[in-house]
Amino acid sequence: DDIGIRIREIAEKSGVDAPGLLVADNVTSIVKTRFLAGHQQLLRTDFERVSDIDEKMSDILLKRADEMMSDVKVVILSDYGKGVLTRSVSQSLIKMAKNRDIRVLVDPKGSDYGKYYGADIITPNKSELSLAAGGAGVDSDEDVSKTAGELIEKYNIGAIIATRSKDGISVVKGGESIHIRSASDIEVFDVSGAGDTVIATVAASLAAGADIVQAAALANLAGSIAVSKVGTTPVRADELIGALEHDDEHGAEDSSGEGYISKGAGAASARRMRSAAILDWNKAKEQIERWKARGLEVGFTNGCFDILHLGHVSYLNAARAKCDRLVIGLNKDSSVRVLKGKDRPVNDEKSRAAVIAALGAVDLVVLFGAEKEGEDNTACDLISTLHPDIYFKGGDYTINEIPEAPSVLSYGGKVEVLDVFEGYSTTSSIAKILGDEAA
Repeated sequence: DDIGIRIREIAEKSGVDAPGLLVADNVTSIVKTRFLAGHQQLLRTDFERVSDIDEKMSDILLKRADEMMSDVKVVILSDYGKGVLTRSVSQSLIKMAKNRDIRVLVDPKGSDYGKYYGADIITPNKSELSLAAGGAGVDSDEDVSKTAGELIEKYNIGAIIATRSKDGISVVKGGESIHIRSASDIEVFDVSGAGDTVIATVAASLAAGADIVQAAALANLAGSIAVSKVGTTPVRADELIGALEHDDEHGAEDSSGEGYISKGAGAASARRMRSAAILDWNKAKEQIERWKARGLEVGFTNGCFDILHLGHVSYLNAARAKCDRLVIGLNKDSSVRVLKGKDRPVNDEKSRAAVIAALGAVDLVVLFGAEKEGEDNTACDLISTLHPDIYFKGGDYTINEIPEAPSVLSYGGKVEVLDVFEGYSTTSSIAKILGDEAA
């Protein structure tokens, strides 16, 4: 259907191989609509028709899985209870993987774990664990260990990794339990996709050679990062690395602004590093969404900032005084050459970004701009991606004269023109330097 086509397009555009996406004529793709107030989810509506896949589609799925298993180390069965992972399909997949010594991880649904019999690892949350055990208590470490142990024995499961919200994560295997804690003050913005993040991290860690406890610890950290973001956004390897390298700070941003540990983004403001983060567009968007979710107003301005001078600093200070966080769109070297000629910039983009990021008024730096003459060299596309609350422009302009203004106004943002300090410019600075050299 049309939604299925969109799903495939989104996956491929995101760089995801999609050979496992199967087309069936007698089903419709599920659509979930989330209703937000600000950045808080109030409710969700699902449009779906749930029924078990037929024998023909089961055979196609198993054949495709058999082909794909030749080059994997871990298989994840992510059960949403929508009719794909029937008992027959689940058992066939588990046996298929076992015959190749491939580990099978299951994100379960419902109370019947018989369909997962023989799986290596199951990753229920607290409510799912209790449901599978007929409503057994799962509030304490002892309860979790006992309940998980009984399920392991009953269904021949290798281990259970139970996610326990604020209480962290528990690994139960071979009669032993290890309980891994999260920080006590995680700032939760959105739990959507957190369970998927956990099982994906466990799978990737095991495939890379980690043991089950190491995998669970990384998954707990990844889950903490995931809930500190807004929406179903990915947790990247460099975020995990940054968090691990700064785990003594328990939640502060690292020097790149990318590392968030269990405490989430909220603790970062109290320990903000002196240098702002320099991020790509996607990571900058995620950071801006976190700021907005905390009620902070985000401002944006752009420029070359080649040789920093009093006019720049005064303008940026004035802009920062009118917002809670200030983002700088910095023209790339190729973009500056299009604007200023082949002899500019004097300082390359890496140097300019580092200098502008060191200013106290600046909270985030993002590079943008044209690669060659004739391409769009405005900040319009960047603004449409980041959605800052306020766009600042320095000079004697009307809003109609600012090319970025329509992009800002299209989503309800504001445009504000600020005064600039006359007599200060990079061009005059260069002229002065050349004059001194000539003398």
